[in-house]
Amino acid sequence: MENVENIIISYDIDGTVIAGDPPGIITMNMIKRSKELGYIIGSASDRTITDQTQIWERNNIEMDFIVLKHTLPELVNKLKPRQGFHIGDTNMDEYYAKQAGLTFIDIINGDFEAFWESILSKSF
Repeated sequence: MENVENIIISYDIDGTVIAGDPPGIITMNMIKRSKELGYIIGSASDRTITDQTQIWERNNIEMDFIVLKHTLPELVNKLKPRQGFHIGDTNMDEYYAKQAGLTFIDIINGDFEAFWESILSKSF
């Protein structure tokens, strides 16, 4: 098992997380589990910071960061993670993930299940 310290997992909301519009496949329990495993987790969405914060508060999830998607590069520059991922469902998610130097995980057309197994086993 690898030490996951300083690895970012950024979640888009709409189309990615169950609380999104449309709902995605990532459950709140999955997000909580990634936090329990020691990853730096947060959301990067087109939704306002207030809206994102309310989603996480309603679900008792303490995020390490909540940002607007287009500010991912600034977040990465500030945190300087060893490795990072942004999970999303659109070409804009991919664009901003790549701008930030994060690996984009396509929730719709990618192999999310294999990625999630890597998260759980801490094997990257």
